[in-house]
Amino acid sequence: MEQKQEQEGKANDLTRRGFMRDGAMAAAGLAVGVGAAGSQSAQAGDVGTLIRRTRSYNPGMEYRRLGKTGLWVSAVCMGGHWKRIDKMVPGVFKGGGWLSADLDSDGFKKNRRDVVTRCIESGINYIDACTWQECVAYAEALRGRRDAMFLGFSWYQEEMRNGRFRTVKALLRTLDKGMREAKLDYVDVWRITMHEQSGKHTEGEVEEMIGALEKARQQGKVRFTGASTHDRPHIKWMIETYPTVFQVVVTPYTAKSKVRPKDSVFDAVKKYDMGVFGIKPFAGNSLFKGDSSPSSPQAEEDDRLARLAIRYILATDAITAPIPGMINPHQVDNVVKAIKERRELDAAEAKELEQAMDEAWAKLPPHRQWLKDWEYV
Repeated sequence: MEQKQEQEGKANDLTRRGFMRDGAMAAAGLAVGVGAAGSQSAQAGDVGTLIRRTRSYNPGMEYRRLGKTGLWVSAVCMGGHWKRIDKMVPGVFKGGGWLSADLDSDGFKKNRRDVVTRCIESGINYIDACTWQECVAYAEALRGRRDAMFLGFSWYQEEMRNGRFRTVKALLRTLDKGMREAKLDYVDVWRITMHEQSGKHTEGEVEEMIGALEKARQQGKVRFTGASTHDRPHIKWMIETYPTVFQVVVTPYTAKSKVRPKDSVFDAVKKYDMGVFGIKPFAGNSLFKGDSSPSSPQAEEDDRLARLAIRYILATDAITAPIPGMINPHQVDNVVKAIKERRELDAAEAKELEQAMDEAWAKLPPHRQWLKDWEYV
């Protein structure tokens, strides 16, 4: 018993030391001042050293600075959703949707751990979890190797989308509850999930959210802070109003998105050195022709379309990294392949992707129609 307690104590010490080490590196990243802000104040060698020290560094992976956080994350990161995992683990859904997955299923646990392992091996070093199911599942998948990945955290069921959780006190209770149930000592990025149209929140509610984010960071529970929202004008307002607390935004960016030459939210992103993760890179899987099962007759075509979409998104400087959900190690390998391929699409590739996205737009389900609002950002 004493030996076990001693081992756990050493593990906790390592976790705390890693937290402090990464904090120091992030501070150095801020001092470097390169990335979205476009500053050239640091020598390339300094940047190279910071990149090589990032989590799960792989020389074959591209890394990008997550804005003012100073963290260096892979050019493609892992989204938390497992929408079609039933194609890999038949019968895992116990209800009508993907959030009904049996988290205690051995098949589910092995699938998530195998996918996370392939990410780590490939140099992908950030997971974005935005539901209580994802927080618990990915904390479990990272057990014993927590310092291999940065973890974005949101327990959306008890955050800003729920009217009972829009105060500093309530949000901090959610964070504590989530960390306790997921057995987390700290959170890398607390990115609270707001209404998709976050402008619906009152200024007072936003101030409460900002207060909770600040308090959690002061308490040493979270390292960096931000929010998830689909509301472009409101994102711009929050960036400009709370520039030191609003550090990371999680928002849509598809293979059809284009930045307007003027009055774009991404002008504020660059000015205030925001880290940006792009969700729905495949338009909620509407881009694909098959069902994502390995035996699908359209599997090869869908792999190619996925790579075209990733390459298209990587060619913009508007976001830090897209975060597709992935249901098997092969899909991890496929997005890594996209990172290594030529970035700019040739005329034939651009035409193929445009046609595929037009078809995706035409078959968007009713609850995904809002993605069309993100063609221009």
